[in-house]
Amino acid sequence: MAQPERNERQRLRPAPLLFEPSEAAADPEHFFDLESMEDPKDLLARATELTLAFRAATDRAVEFQAVAAAQLADPRRFDRLTPADIAERAEWTEDYAKKMIEFGRSLLNDPAP
Repeated sequence: MAQPERNERQRLRPAPLLFEPSEAAADPEHFFDLESMEDPKDLLARATELTLAFRAATDRAVEFQAVAAAQLADPRRFDRLTPADIAERAEWTEDYAKKMIEFGRSLLNDPAP
């Protein structure tokens, strides 16, 4: 699994994601108010900000998944889970779970500043 370098991810500071009110989220035509923007320059800028924010959020979430998988697979835990158990819980394949456990261990052994 190719992950961007930590320094590259830290350098990118996209716009923060703001949660939409439940009424807006229920409307399938509504997406972070993009549909109401009329100026294409503003629309492109805001859509790009959201794209970068979602990518950054995805990267962070994947790192947290990996750390959790590594912690759950830790042989020192009396209640540790097998890669197959972790794969089932996360809806991954067992091979992907093994890679995520390995990635998580690398993150735990080399934490970011």
